[in-house]
Amino acid sequence: MAVKQAAVMKRQPHRVRQATHRPEVPGVLPPPLQNGDRLTRPEFERRYAAMPHVKKAELIEGVVHMPTPVHVSHGKSHSWVIGWLVAYRAVTPGVEVGDNATVRLDLDNEPQPDALLRLDEAHGGRSRVSADDYIEGAPELIAEITATSASYDLHDKLNAYRRNGVQEYLVWRVYDQELDWFSLQEGQYVPLEPDEEGVIRSQFFPGLWLHVPAMLEGDLARVLAGLQKGLASDEHAAFVAQLSGKE
Repeated sequence: MAVKQAAVMKRQPHRVRQATHRPEVPGVLPPPLQNGDRLTRPEFERRYAAMPHVKKAELIEGVVHMPTPVHVSHGKSHSWVIGWLVAYRAVTPGVEVGDNATVRLDLDNEPQPDALLRLDEAHGGRSRVSADDYIEGAPELIAEITATSASYDLHDKLNAYRRNGVQEYLVWRVYDQELDWFSLQEGQYVPLEPDEEGVIRSQFFPGLWLHVPAMLEGDLARVLAGLQKGLASDEHAAFVAQLSGKE
């Protein structure tokens, strides 16, 4: 009988235990965050808060991700996307832009997306700003700058965003020189295709147009010119009227 029990125990699969939240002990710092740690969201936040020198860490599907130092190519692309979104926000009331803002998405996911665009809660947005100044819930649009299609941005993170109802997800693959823009339709992300001029139009934010070749080439003047066409469209005017309570 002892032999059989030992054999059964030997066949038991190894289970990865997820670290749970532990009560804080005065004067004792929590363990540092490490890539690959499996943590609950409260424990992730506790360890992150104890490491003020760390500028970016994310919890994706219960796993800690700590990106390497940012390359110039990432930083430039990031700034261009932010500039494009800020230009849209400047003339569209009721929307807000976020740059590396932490998002409490669900119990296993707390990303820090490169950029986001969200509807204010007062205008029907699904996310809100918590009492301690974090975004809770799914912003309507999230943009990430990544290296290639092998990145977790197009795998685990994409699934987390889809499952939580992020309406649009934009991923700029810098080394691939490609830009993917997904729209949530019937619970699945469907790629949005550029028109004959190379322009993709947001399905959720009317007037948010992106001239993809211009963005990939770093031609910001053409990017903003393409956006201006979207901002001058009837669909954007109707959206602004709706947000302003004129309809």
